[in-house]
Amino acid sequence: MNEVDVAILGAGAAGMMCAVEAGRRGRSVLVIDHNAAPGEKIRISGGGRCNFTNLEAPPTRFLSENPRFAVSALKRFTPRDFIARIDAAGIGWHEKTLGQLFCDGSAKQIVALLTRQMAEAGAELWLGTTVEAVERGSDFLIRTSRGLVKARRLVLATGGKSIPKMGATGLAYRLAAEFGLAVTETRPALVPLTFAEQELEGLRPLAGVSVPARVHCGKVAFEEGFLFTHRGLSGPSILQISSYWREGGEIRVDLLPGATAGSTLRAMRSDNGKGSLGRGLAALLPEKLAQHVLARAGLSGTTRLGDLSNASIDRLSVAIHDWRVRPVGSEGYRTAEVTLGGVDTDGLSSQTMEARTCPGLHVIGEAVDVTGWLGGYNFQWAWSSGWAAGQAV
Repeated sequence: MNEVDVAILGAGAAGMMCAVEAGRRGRSVLVIDHNAAPGEKIRISGGGRCNFTNLEAPPTRFLSENPRFAVSALKRFTPRDFIARIDAAGIGWHEKTLGQLFCDGSAKQIVALLTRQMAEAGAELWLGTTVEAVERGSDFLIRTSRGLVKARRLVLATGGKSIPKMGATGLAYRLAAEFGLAVTETRPALVPLTFAEQELEGLRPLAGVSVPARVHCGKVAFEEGFLFTHRGLSGPSILQISSYWREGGEIRVDLLPGATAGSTLRAMRSDNGKGSLGRGLAALLPEKLAQHVLARAGLSGTTRLGDLSNASIDRLSVAIHDWRVRPVGSEGYRTAEVTLGGVDTDGLSSQTMEARTCPGLHVIGEAVDVTGWLGGYNFQWAWSSGWAAGQAV
């Protein structure tokens, strides 16, 4: 039997960070993962360059039934703290947009950094190892495909259900429930939205068209890239809003944010009355999208601008700035970047990530009911929560 101070289930961002910190504090650490390589989500994220954090990570950019839960960990291990580690390792990075930081080179550099730091801290890594069962006596007894492990403390860092092709199983939720912890409703987040067949029929010609847009769901709005797909809508603005949208709900889309289509079209009518409406609108939107907007407004592109009534301009303005659609669903966990919901924060200490009713059990990263916006926030939560648990195990 292998005996350690700390057993960590999951060699992702949170699990590896926790292992580094616990090992540096002199704990004997074993990290167990069923994948053949560590940090697989790190490796594929950001198009292979890993959006590893955001310059700003306020708790307002995280969703949870207790939005204040993340404050402690985020304040004690900040984006600047992780950037300092990246800089010390000589890994180049750049800001892409909206504070989002990416590696100049490959995301594999971050995986290599964490695995090297784990080894230097004395943490052992078991890959390709399945967790079969976990029991609790005076210590935790973990039955694995590689044998029994006895651990004084157990850390659940196996993530959520997103991207099952990479091995996501929801194991942390099952184990947490076995030890008496509540798990909030889980659902795909940061995920493309889909339409029913009747809506898709008119939208299929737009597949591949991308524009900046402002997307609303209730009182929440995001202004970022917007993409039409063969199954519905995607792009950063849609991924962001998907965390707030629920089945049966409506989203509102402004396809020309920062402009006033009505005023622009009235000016075109005055300056170039003989020009066609289709050509005028194509100066504002991609041609295929302009045609779609005209159809929704019940107008023809061959109409002369000079013949356009104020009522028609107003109708067209609404079609552009206040397009209301009702998605039927999402692409699901298959393409979701993260899982919304997770182990209920009411049962965890925000300081140590330890379960209140099961001493020695810690839950970190995506497994917890803390979900960040798109843009490096979920990696920062992984670093911060992993660091916090690593100080306590």
